[in-house]
Amino acid sequence: MKERIRRQTWRAGLIAGLLPFALGSAAQDATPIAGTITRLPPAPGSALPAALPEPVAATSTAPAPAFDASRFEAMAEALVANGRIPGLAMAIVKGGRIVSLRGYGVTDARDPQPVDAHTVFRLASLSKSFAATMAGMLVNDGMLRWDSRLVDYVPSFRMSRPEAAAQVTVADLLSHRTGLPRNAFDRDLEGNAQYHDLTLRIADAPMACAPGECYAYQNVAFSLIGDIVFATTGRFYSEEVARRIFKPLGMHDASYGLEGLEASARWARPHVRGRGGWVPLMPKPNYYRVAPAAGVNASISDLAQWLLAQGGHRPDVLPAPLLATLHAPLVPTPSEIRGSSWRRARLQHASYALGWREYDYAGHAVVFHGGAVQGYRGMMALLPEQDLGVAILWNSESALPSGLLPTILDSVLGLQGGRWLDEDTLDGSEDLLYAERAAPPGGNASRAKASPP
Repeated sequence: MKERIRRQTWRAGLIAGLLPFALGSAAQDATPIAGTITRLPPAPGSALPAALPEPVAATSTAPAPAFDASRFEAMAEALVANGRIPGLAMAIVKGGRIVSLRGYGVTDARDPQPVDAHTVFRLASLSKSFAATMAGMLVNDGMLRWDSRLVDYVPSFRMSRPEAAAQVTVADLLSHRTGLPRNAFDRDLEGNAQYHDLTLRIADAPMACAPGECYAYQNVAFSLIGDIVFATTGRFYSEEVARRIFKPLGMHDASYGLEGLEASARWARPHVRGRGGWVPLMPKPNYYRVAPAAGVNASISDLAQWLLAQGGHRPDVLPAPLLATLHAPLVPTPSEIRGSSWRRARLQHASYALGWREYDYAGHAVVFHGGAVQGYRGMMALLPEQDLGVAILWNSESALPSGLLPTILDSVLGLQGGRWLDEDTLDGSEDLLYAERAAPPGGNASRAKASPP
């Protein structure tokens, strides 16, 4: 009872603090940006240039005054006020420039240090966008094809239907169309099973459909793309991402794995709710074992560079045809529309692309991904018609910050009637890692069903 009263009090305080900002939302800078990337069919790329320019500086000139990032910064400040959540970091990019890049709150509720733009968070499923982009770069190099067969690179791969293994392609892995049940073997991964052992157990897992025919979210199977990268390049997956993506984009705080997180100069501890408030924990290593699906650590400064690149402002690293391919919808994901209230109200259609989600947000295309692992949450989105990108990371299991992203999108698009920041329920996305969600006993490989194709 005391816990419920405390949470109701926090919620009431948050609503009171944020209501003036929400009511002040209005249409801003609604004219589409010239040069917005249009979707193009996949095309073979060429090798990337050896010399790359420096990353865009956080001190770049601000865009037209119509876009007021300070309003959203004030909302973020309200979210961390009075310990509602321990810490948060947010980046907003627009028109090819960083217009907001700040940390809020603290890295550790028991040993409080301020979160800043270089504080490192665990990205969880936001990592999937890096995996798909890495594969796309190899496609551009002519070393791989989207329709390349997994068994050509991992000959030991087997599925319960004899003919199925030979049908799984690179694109199937990266769009969750393997045919396996949803979140197959995630609970085993949470129980300290090793990644390689779980990939062998796929041979005995029931199948929801033939490969390529239906959608079902994966972490273990998705991470087989790392094996393909190793077989193609001769380098470990994490090393290749660091060489081809982190370094040229100036993502200087980014790393892979628990060792990378703990070696960071400043990193945010994960937090869960306790009787006395937020309790910091040590991060668990489990999902780091599936590096392509959930292994990246990064600061909000890193994600600002990632948003700029994914928004088309680093064609020297990520050319426009590749981005168009990565962001193009491939398979419907109707379960995403049945999540939190902002999804139910705004999403008219949802699909999975390649390491990204694609939403019809009240008639506007939004490229999105979320992520969650114990004590960490994150969201990032691109609104191409406005040349806008937003990333939000926080170091707790609170759902409160999840309403900040749709609040920003609504404001930029001039949409009225949404009050997303007073929600106190889980965000409802499938991007929460499976072991943290309620599930009946008996194992996830057999109980899950794929979404309709």
